[in-house]
Amino acid sequence: MIDFVPDPNLYPFASRWFDSSAGRVHYIDEGSGPPIVFCHGSPTWSFLYRHIVKGLRDRYRCIAVDHLGFGLSERPAGFGYTVSEHTAVMGELIDHLRLDGFVLMGQDWGGPIGLGAATARADRVRGIVLGNTAFWPIEPLANRAFSAIMSSRPMQRRILERNLLVEQFLLGRTGPALTAAEADHYRMVQPTKEARRGLAVMPGEIRAARPLLEELAHEVPALLGDRPTLAVWGMRDMVFRPKACIPRIRSSFTDLSVVELGRANHFVQEDAPDRIVDAITARFP
Repeated sequence: MIDFVPDPNLYPFASRWFDSSAGRVHYIDEGSGPPIVFCHGSPTWSFLYRHIVKGLRDRYRCIAVDHLGFGLSERPAGFGYTVSEHTAVMGELIDHLRLDGFVLMGQDWGGPIGLGAATARADRVRGIVLGNTAFWPIEPLANRAFSAIMSSRPMQRRILERNLLVEQFLLGRTGPALTAAEADHYRMVQPTKEARRGLAVMPGEIRAARPLLEELAHEVPALLGDRPTLAVWGMRDMVFRPKACIPRIRSSFTDLSVVELGRANHFVQEDAPDRIVDAITARFP
């Protein structure tokens, strides 16, 4: 396990643990009311949702998970850290907590991971919140080139040895404005080469997870397309560009509200948490 204790002033939540079939999963479960499950992507963890959970826990039961290999969760030997494997573990946690009538929020890889678990439990899903994500095969050349480059041996070494994905893409010049203490909360949960194995797998999944994404592209509209859905989109995101992604989401859901976050980039939970809290409260009263 990761030997790091979050600052309770920044992350004022009680840690909880679930022994999944693949490894020990860390999550938080705050507040009471209609349940909302928050799924992070790479290279983040449940810390990403701290402002949103604090803003909603007086009205909702807020559950935010750390995927295996991320945050405070275990780095189990033999786990492949693929999107498919993360999806299975997410489903186990939802079943363990006996969630019914839940809203799912996913951003980045948290979108397909959460939606994959949700499609298998569609009768228990109340609604969906999507923030800068995709649940279909990722075709743009820039994304696929990023996948290939980051999967190369030299770049894998930089991810593992220098924490490249955290330092450059989350905490670098184009990342969100964070205090030094907040930045350390992203660094300290990936302290060693071994702790970063899960991070290293994710860029390759842009191409390797294509079969799963093809399945989701069909199953999400078919099984969840009539659920009340909210898209909260960082309009400055160069990863999931709004002009390409929002129309695809509009075509997938019949009851959709879109909130454009004009000043937000990829990590919308850091850039516009208050607007997301307001949008969720209005959409799922």
